[in-house]
Amino acid sequence: MSDSPQALGAPVVRREGRDKVTGTARYAAEHTGPDSLYGWIVPATVARGRVTAIRTAEALAVPGVHTVLTHDNAPRLQEPDDPVLAVLQDDRVPHRGWPVALVLAESIEAARAGAGAVHVEYATTAHDVVLTPGHPGLYTPDQANGGHPGLRERGDAGRAFDAAPVRIDATYTLRGLHNHPMEPHASTARWADGHLTVHDSSQGADAVREGLAQALGLDRDRITVVSEHVGGGFGSKGTPRPQAVLASMAARHTGRTVQLALPRRYMAAIVGHRAPTVQRVRLGADRDGVLSSVSHEIVTHTSRIKEFVEQAAVPARVMYASPHSRTEHRVTALDVPSPSWMRAPGEAPGMYALESAMDELACVLGIDPVELRLRNEPPAEPDSGRPFSSRNLAACLSEGARRFGWYDRDPQPATGEDGPWLLGTGVASATYPVLLSKSAASAHAAPDGTFRVAVDATDIGTGARTVLAQIAASALGVPQEDVRIDIGSSDLPTASVAGGSSGTASWGTAVHKAATALVGRLAERTGPLPPEGLTATADTAEEAGESPYARHAFGAHFAEVAVDSLTGEVRVRRLLGVYAAGRILNSRTARSQFIGGMVMGLGMALTESSSMDPVFGDFTESDLASYHVPVCADVPDIEAHWIDEHDPHLNPMGSKGIGEIGIVGTAAAIGNAVRHATGARLRELPLTPDKVLPYLP
Repeated sequence: MSDSPQALGAPVVRREGRDKVTGTARYAAEHTGPDSLYGWIVPATVARGRVTAIRTAEALAVPGVHTVLTHDNAPRLQEPDDPVLAVLQDDRVPHRGWPVALVLAESIEAARAGAGAVHVEYATTAHDVVLTPGHPGLYTPDQANGGHPGLRERGDAGRAFDAAPVRIDATYTLRGLHNHPMEPHASTARWADGHLTVHDSSQGADAVREGLAQALGLDRDRITVVSEHVGGGFGSKGTPRPQAVLASMAARHTGRTVQLALPRRYMAAIVGHRAPTVQRVRLGADRDGVLSSVSHEIVTHTSRIKEFVEQAAVPARVMYASPHSRTEHRVTALDVPSPSWMRAPGEAPGMYALESAMDELACVLGIDPVELRLRNEPPAEPDSGRPFSSRNLAACLSEGARRFGWYDRDPQPATGEDGPWLLGTGVASATYPVLLSKSAASAHAAPDGTFRVAVDATDIGTGARTVLAQIAASALGVPQEDVRIDIGSSDLPTASVAGGSSGTASWGTAVHKAATALVGRLAERTGPLPPEGLTATADTAEEAGESPYARHAFGAHFAEVAVDSLTGEVRVRRLLGVYAAGRILNSRTARSQFIGGMVMGLGMALTESSSMDPVFGDFTESDLASYHVPVCADVPDIEAHWIDEHDPHLNPMGSKGIGEIGIVGTAAAIGNAVRHATGARLRELPLTPDKVLPYLP
């Protein structure tokens, strides 16, 4: 199979590509029928308080309006595991934008008009929505996101820092960020014969089924969740969201199919965000740049509904050798929407701060930034002491420097010019953990020589269908065209969420095991297959256990920027990334994933941010007119490459996750390039012209 154009690694075209560009692929909001009702949320217009009255008469008088659900008449829910899902259950308002009513109508237009006619009265309470480094409510949580300890210490980082001949002590600030997938969050729910079917825009149909079963008090076998085609998620669709619960409640209440799609301006308050962080990094080193002390302390916010702590200090536990280390997360609960996952939670903001500080250290010492990183390569994972299954960061840095022409640059800052433009280059490292979750799959051989593989995986635009077909075909020893892939339904063998860059490893391992088992069963047969064919199943319960190895992907980002000396505008001229991510299973879809992450990192560096209005208590940037994501003109030259990496301690495919590592070091590389171009070190993202201009000559 190694020479086959269908082998693992081949640039096989996405299976669903034609369906998507021709409109054949149907998304969550496109499963309505003539009997459907359409929902529109009424969001709270105060930052904290209680609903004292809801008047719905005018809304019910709007032509086409069928029902208005409020906490007074909505179906009762069981207490969900995620309190974000406890919607329309009481009169509380934990933050602005919290759903306080749902209008159901015969058309979207009527539902929107009806929502505008609902009158809500509140009793308000003083609110607090602004994160400050010294907020009196700050505390150290037991755990940050991902189960990481809130605090980790090795040695005496403070004393070692004070004794170091060279020290960096800097604070980096990132505002809130929003996922903004192209397809807004949407659900279409219908009940039939006591069975609930929900088409949901989700990164995991089984996770949504579990959430609905808990909230609605139903046996999971009475619920089917379908997430066949999903227009992006970036983490915000990784957990069940309120629209799925509201649509299901409304369908049960009315006996009709109900579609609920969130307007984009409502998403910031309902579907999570990357919490802002204030990060203090202290590096102590000798005059050769060898680190003796690493401290990374972050301050962030969570909501009063539930605790979510962005694990931004965790990458510092992985990256560089140092005998002394202290990494701590501190968080305060504010009257804000609940933060959640956003592409590379923890790693993306944390590595911006750490890699910026490493660049500052290189500048103070006069050591090349690539060389400084190479001098601090650890022999094992610093905090855990576990051996790396593979660690090829050095190879990524070296190969990236060669491809980028890194050593041709003048290391002195503020020396490159092109007319009014100041030119600079920067570098940063990247890392992301290798994760593998429990999943199951089945492989079926039909008498006609074709095969069917089933797994409740979700393709959120990554090309999962295609890669899973390649994995199955490779294990079966057949062309991938002979393999049918069924994914995206909770009626299929249970699979993990498409998150944490773990999808391909988790689902692919189950698929590989099932296909291999099927090959064994076929080899045992001497006669033709029975009419019903032959099926084998497998799961990853054993593989999902703890590994004795520290398993991570690594990468190196290089950036060239031009800064307008008259306006302060920053333009990225080149981005180049080189990655060590195990075996690349499809070169076409992998390159797309790497580049997509790098573009998102560019947005983090230059255009994207969100802040809370202290008076009104809501996000000031809640649509794509005010929250600026990068466009094609922002990315003129971007390259993604990878090195050949053999790691026998991963999975049957030898692969590592690639969906998130592309974003991790990009913002730092761009920020470091801006410093090289201007001579000014800016420590708050995004680097918009108003921040840059005061530092220009």
